[in-house]
Amino acid sequence: MINPSLPISIAQLVQQLRNLGVPQGSVLLVHTAFSKVKPVEGGPQGLITALQTAVGPQGTLVMPAMTDEDQHPFDPASTPCLGMGVVANTFWQLPGVLRSNNPHSFAACGPAAGHITAEHPIDVPHGIDSPVGRVYEMDGQVLLLGVGHTSNTTIHLAENMAGVRYRRKKYLTILKAGVSVRFDYAEIDHCCQNFTLVGQWLEAKGLQRRGRVGYAEALLARSRDIVNVVLEHLHLDETIFLHPYGVDEECDEARESLTASR
Repeated sequence: MINPSLPISIAQLVQQLRNLGVPQGSVLLVHTAFSKVKPVEGGPQGLITALQTAVGPQGTLVMPAMTDEDQHPFDPASTPCLGMGVVANTFWQLPGVLRSNNPHSFAACGPAAGHITAEHPIDVPHGIDSPVGRVYEMDGQVLLLGVGHTSNTTIHLAENMAGVRYRRKKYLTILKAGVSVRFDYAEIDHCCQNFTLVGQWLEAKGLQRRGRVGYAEALLARSRDIVNVVLEHLHLDETIFLHPYGVDEECDEARESLTASR
């Protein structure tokens, strides 16, 4: 029995992850909000230790390490990823963790880390040739820890694989020949609030496991299952994730790009 007045031990966290279904040797992509998980032994570092223990020495732990879009030129050795949360921002800085050299960066530790964090395109941040795409190809799992599917970047992978036509205009500042330059591109994007539908689709097919890790609700699913259910629905309705006009500015911009592309 967990005493809610005490931090949860690393050993208890590992057991919770085992109970949820995280196997040793797996590739595990984690999105987390530590504010929902805590208090745990060792703080964010303790949670990372538990995750690494759960996947074991033959497993690979992956987390987002992307920077804000309007930051100065991205430096994988120093640019923080504060928007991804304290756990992710702690993880990429640890010894033995690799980080991809891309503003849409991911970090990984384990045997597959080099492959997962290899070069990937800036203008297609979540395509098949990206860290989330490589997790998918390796039949990895996605753990949502204290967050829901609105934080699930693997759904953007499915949008890319489905060939959806909507885009939003974005830009980043990158280094080119040692000079800071603005890089403009168009990305598959919107408010992502309707990604909550994916949880319902997975539940209906028995493809999502629920549990508790720390004090947070945890959701676990195979990357391939997430992609497959999303592809099934996007093939029926390309705009299923977009709000109707007038509800959200980001979704409005995405819908307008469809009109412009005709």
